[in-house]
Amino acid sequence: MYKVIGVDGQAYGPANVEQIRRWIAENRVNAQSRVQVEGAAEWKTLGTLPEFADAFAAQAQRAASSAPPLSGVPPKPDADAMAAAILARDYELDIGSCVSRSWHLLTKHFWLIVGASFVLSLIADAVPLIRGVCMGGLYFLLFKLIRGGRAEFGDAFAGFSLAFLQLFLAGLVSGLLTGLGIVLCILPGIYLGVAWLFTLPLVIDKKLDFWPAMELSRKVVSHHWWTILGLLLVNLVVILAGLAVLCVGVYVALPVAFGAIAYAYEDIFGGRTAPASSQGQDI
Repeated sequence: MYKVIGVDGQAYGPANVEQIRRWIAENRVNAQSRVQVEGAAEWKTLGTLPEFADAFAAQAQRAASSAPPLSGVPPKPDADAMAAAILARDYELDIGSCVSRSWHLLTKHFWLIVGASFVLSLIADAVPLIRGVCMGGLYFLLFKLIRGGRAEFGDAFAGFSLAFLQLFLAGLVSGLLTGLGIVLCILPGIYLGVAWLFTLPLVIDKKLDFWPAMELSRKVVSHHWWTILGLLLVNLVVILAGLAVLCVGVYVALPVAFGAIAYAYEDIFGGRTAPASSQGQDI
C-alpha cells in the first residue's frame, strides 16, 4: 500500500498498485509525485518505483499518439516519463564496450566520420557560440551509422536545419551554468558538466527542447554519475593519446570520444536493462 501526493498537492491513500496505476493514467499523479510505501519512513518520487515503470511508459505513449501534430511536426516525448521509465528499470554501462564499438565504427566509416568531425570542429572554433549546433549534427550522423542507416556527409550539418535554436540554447545555457559552477565552487561545475552530457543528443535525437533535455540528462546521469565520469575520463585519455601523435592523432581521437558517448546514449536511452544484481541501486 502507498500514500501519494497528487498533482493537486493533496495526500491520498492508502492505495494499492492498481489504484495508483489508474491515477497515473488519469494524470492525477506523475513521475515527480511524492510517494511513501507503507511501513517505510522515506518518501520517494513515484517514477523511481519499478512497479510503475510500465504505467509511465504507457502514459508517454498515449500522450505521443493522441497529441495532434502541429503543421506536420510530431509531438515531443514526455521527458519526465522517459526519466521515470529509465530510472525504474535501471541501466548498465560498459565503458570499454562503448570505446571499442566507437573505434570499430570509425574504422568502418573512417573518412566520413573524420571528415565531418574535422569540418565541424573548424566551424565551431571559428564561431564558438554555435558549438552545440555543430556537436548536435555530429551526433545525428553517428546515430544514423550506429543504427545501421545510410549516412552522408551532409547529415553532419543536420543541427543547423533540424534543431538550430534548441541546440544553440542547450550549448549556451549548459556551458554558462557549468562555467559559473566551476568559478563559484569547482565541484558543482564538474557535477553539472557530467550530468548534462546527453543534452545535445537528446535534443537532436528526441527533438526535446533544451531545458527538458538538460533535466532528463541530469536525472538519468545522476543515477550512475561516477560511471559517466569514468567514461569522460577514458575519453580524455584517448584524446591526450591522440595529441601525443604529433597532434594529428586528435582528429581520430575526437571522433572516437564522441562515438563512445553516442554508444553510451544508445545503451542508456535505448533501453538496455541492467542485470539483476544492479537493480535498485541507490542514486
